Amino acid sequence: MRDLPTKLHFGAKRRKHYFVHGLTPGRLNQQASVQALKTLKTGKLYLIGAGPGDAELLTLKAARVLRECDVVLYDRLTTPEVLALARPAAELIYVGKHDGEQEREQARIFELILEHALAGRTVARLKGGDPLVFGRGAEEWDVALEHGIEVELIPGISSAIAVPGLAGIPLTFREVSRSFAVVTGHWKTGTNMDWTPYAKIDTVVILMGTKQRALIATSLIGVGRSAQEPVAFVEQGSMAEQRVVESELGLVAKGEVDVSGPAVMVVGEVVRQRRKFAK
Repeated sequence: MRDLPTKLHFGAKRRKHYFVHGLTPGRLNQQASVQALKTLKTGKLYLIGAGPGDAELLTLKAARVLRECDVVLYDRLTTPEVLALARPAAELIYVGKHDGEQEREQARIFELILEHALAGRTVARLKGGDPLVFGRGAEEWDVALEHGIEVELIPGISSAIAVPGLAGIPLTFREVSRSFAVVTGHWKTGTNMDWTPYAKIDTVVILMGTKQRALIATSLIGVGRSAQEPVAFVEQGSMAEQRVVESELGLVAKGEVDVSGPAVMVVGEVVRQRRKFAK
């Protein structure tokens, strides 16, 4: 059992949560409120991958389920075009995370899932890319199961694979790249990332690493990668505003490369293939 949330709370700090058909903790005692929730038919949670951004890259199943859900919890990378596919009567709730507030916002997401699903509603947890690739989707799945909520995964196209390809960068290429790794560029403050396992990987894709790009590049050079190795940053991947910035690892390490997030960082010789494949 995880610490938050493992059970329903009705204290003053959480009084606004778990309202069920007008029955609030102020009108019912705790035991009666819990019993009211138990007598309802539990809803269902869909973990839905929204893909890299372009609504046309959403799967057919994801589009169909969005039209059926009562509640949609969406993050900051979800585009308006994707949200427009939701059922008109659905409640759309923004749950985007910002620096310094990730844990608090994640706790709120857990509570919203429980609040609506235990009240009998069908909930779509809509995440950019794929829900299980650095999206904490597995944690939300776990919390739902702990409370008896049915969960169904609808995979999405991960930006780690789609965005480089759309920019003309194949992650694998005969005689150039026989392996690739997808790595998070975001880690807890006060902790260090060990980049040693990625020293020999042909192609390294870093998600959420724009702000830490200089440190990441310095670390990769420190474990043996060449300072002359090509690097590409793909901003706003799959969207009309897509922009690609090409450079070398050494220049990124020196802080000489300007990039605006969100962007996918690609390190490896395959970046040179963009000369042939980019439109």
